Amino acid sequence: MTSSLKRMINTLGLPRLIIISFFFLLIILAYVLKLPVSILMEDTLVRIGMNGVLVLAMVPAILSGTGPNFGLPLGIICGLLGGLISIELNLTGLTGFFAAIAISIPFALIIGYLYAKILNAVKGSEMMVATYTGFSAVFFMSIAWILMPFKSPEMIWPIGKGLRVTISLDGRYAQILNKIAPVSIGNITIPTGLLAFFLMLCLIVWVFLRSKTGISMKAAGDNPKFAVASGINVNNARTVGTILSTVLGAIGILVYAQSYGFLQLYQAPLMMAFPAVAAILIGGASAQRAKISHVILGVLLFQGLLTISLPVANKIVSEGNLSEVARMIIQNGIILYALTKVGGDD
Repeated sequence: MTSSLKRMINTLGLPRLIIISFFFLLIILAYVLKLPVSILMEDTLVRIGMNGVLVLAMVPAILSGTGPNFGLPLGIICGLLGGLISIELNLTGLTGFFAAIAISIPFALIIGYLYAKILNAVKGSEMMVATYTGFSAVFFMSIAWILMPFKSPEMIWPIGKGLRVTISLDGRYAQILNKIAPVSIGNITIPTGLLAFFLMLCLIVWVFLRSKTGISMKAAGDNPKFAVASGINVNNARTVGTILSTVLGAIGILVYAQSYGFLQLYQAPLMMAFPAVAAILIGGASAQRAKISHVILGVLLFQGLLTISLPVANKIVSEGNLSEVARMIIQNGIILYALTKVGGDD
């Protein structure tokens, strides 16, 4: 029994084991407090699918040596642009959703390449520079959303100029993945299509990381000097990782938006990198090392804690509504913990 516990601690790390134990404690508390546990678990599964691709976007960035991608808003903006053009073209259903992805990818390739040029010029300060690059892009696009010549009445203000802050996807592709072949187990409905899409992208990234290009990228991230000695162009490898991360960010926001039911513009993407970074770090990744398993475990723990802890906190403290206060405390507390682990696991 002791050896099994030691193996588990060595595999997961003591901090992660404590977080997993806390997660299960919250589920037990929710059951004891007579909260609808099945609905909470269903919401957790939806949140995993919604946010999973954005967390997956961290893997190529970390493995290529640029660290967690705090510039994720760049990819998110490309995805939003693809979504807006899809609506402008009056596309609906799966056609509209996949067209939005297809339109966003060329933007993400170009922006990812330019972003990689910046990161290659500031080696050693990638995380700080990436954060401010993402912030700058969000505020620049806050002006661009007003000036862009979109005509669809669903997107523009009825009076004045510019795009709405929140654009509904009802009648377009709201929850299009969630509604594909849902499976009910007891009182829990599993969003099979949403989770399958997330896991399919995980598989594609996993296969890519085992290709010649993926192995070169990981070698450049692990040990740049050894990579140069082996004939690998480190800057090119970092560029590949950054572009792939940006493309996944673009796809990730469209998956998030279709599940949420809205596209959110202006300052909505500003802080979206932080929960994604925190999730993968909580899953076991570090600033130099990341696996697909870290993505899946991290998004499960992060979104599970957020989903279940809020109603539990509200039930325990019956006076007033603590939802928003508790959400900010828990989310930022998790991010703070995760960022203290950025240099390593334990």
